[in-house]
Amino acid sequence: MSAREPADAPDPKELLAAVQAALAARHAAVYGYGVVGARVDAARETEARAAYAAHRARRDTLAGTVRDLGGAPVTAAPGYALPFPVPDAAAALLLAAHLEDRVAGACADLVRAAEGRLRKEAAVALREAAVRAVRWRGSGVAFPGLAERAARS
Repeated sequence: MSAREPADAPDPKELLAAVQAALAARHAAVYGYGVVGARVDAARETEARAAYAAHRARRDTLAGTVRDLGGAPVTAAPGYALPFPVPDAAAALLLAAHLEDRVAGACADLVRAAEGRLRKEAAVALREAAVRAVRWRGSGVAFPGLAERAARS
């Protein structure tokens, strides 16, 4: 017998919505890292490129997951409004941390909605986003993903 009873199985609509939200957060992060990469100083360029590549890879995986669940993946917007002006490297660091916080929130929602392999992948993605946020910000939060989720409520 599994840890979850059959009645506790994920709701397919809720699961698809959570995967789509995680995908949308990745689209926004990919866009945002274009701005971050253009503004960070040379010492952080490699880190920005690595984060950009990580978000692109996770985005592509999530798009496949949406299709596997019978949905059509949400598409990226042609542009995204930034949460604040990013005129320099200091603001770029704040933007990177903000992007990671948003991704962590979407991953936390996916952890809650999923089970099995998808839940484990979402938890790993949550951890990755939280670690990147700490690197950009220089400090962490007690429960990555949950604070961001509460802020959206």
